[in-house]
Amino acid sequence: MANLNVNINSLKLKNPVMTASGTFGYGLEFADLVPLDTLGGIIVKGTTLHPREGNDYPRMAETASGMLNCVGLQNKGVDYFCQHIYPQIKDIDTNMIVNVSGNSPDDYAECASRIDSLPNIPAIELNISCPNVKQGGMAFGVTPEGAASVVRAVRAKYSKTLIVKLSPNVTNVAEIANACENEGADAVSLINTLMGMAIDIEKRKSLLSIGTGGLSGPAIKPIALRMVWQVAHSVKIPVIGLGGICNAKDAIEFLMVGATAIEIGTANFIDPTVTTKVIHGINDWLDAHGCKSVHEIIGCI
Repeated sequence: MANLNVNINSLKLKNPVMTASGTFGYGLEFADLVPLDTLGGIIVKGTTLHPREGNDYPRMAETASGMLNCVGLQNKGVDYFCQHIYPQIKDIDTNMIVNVSGNSPDDYAECASRIDSLPNIPAIELNISCPNVKQGGMAFGVTPEGAASVVRAVRAKYSKTLIVKLSPNVTNVAEIANACENEGADAVSLINTLMGMAIDIEKRKSLLSIGTGGLSGPAIKPIALRMVWQVAHSVKIPVIGLGGICNAKDAIEFLMVGATAIEIGTANFIDPTVTTKVIHGINDWLDAHGCKSVHEIIGCI
């Protein structure tokens, strides 16, 4: 069996396979289907400083080779997470990582600070695709300055591994990744969803309550691969790749273009056991090609 261990800064992963936020709940929902302790990490659903109701229904729609969602970060807030969810997940034997969202740098920083106090949460992932309420709703992650402002604020209050999840809805993703690295990010993950739309032609309206939503699934994989490749050649910190990964071949492609680890998202809705299949598939490919370690293929393109 090949060595699948990888490191994201000081974060040690048993293998490079993690779950993407919002697609795996808090891990507990999949416990009867997947041996959670075999995963490299679980990134739990988005958490905000204050509770959020999310958007009205309908907020998910199937599309060709993917899906759209506008869930809107529905969650009960960081204090509820700390008091009620954390006790249930703290002893799962893998890296439990919290995805953090906010409407201002101070929101992000305060939420991260409260999570920093939880000993068994070794890392957070910042979702900088959120709207900046002080700047007319523009997402933090679409400008280097906006991304830097969030990372700077969080880094001042958060001491553990800091991953920043990048938006693909930009012109130069490498420039934004560099801004995050310069402000102290330990890693970047990409890509988040692409903005899209789907129409019900009989009702003559959008399939989503707010009109548009985030596109995920196999349709976005070529774009994700290109962006991961660009960023991996532009930063010195580890890159985590995601976007349309459905099987081991997909995962290996991301590793080859420079990702140290990967996240599986939409595919969890299709096959709840896909993560373990991908772990075994990566190992089988490495064995078949005489590779003793996954590091032999990371960044080989």
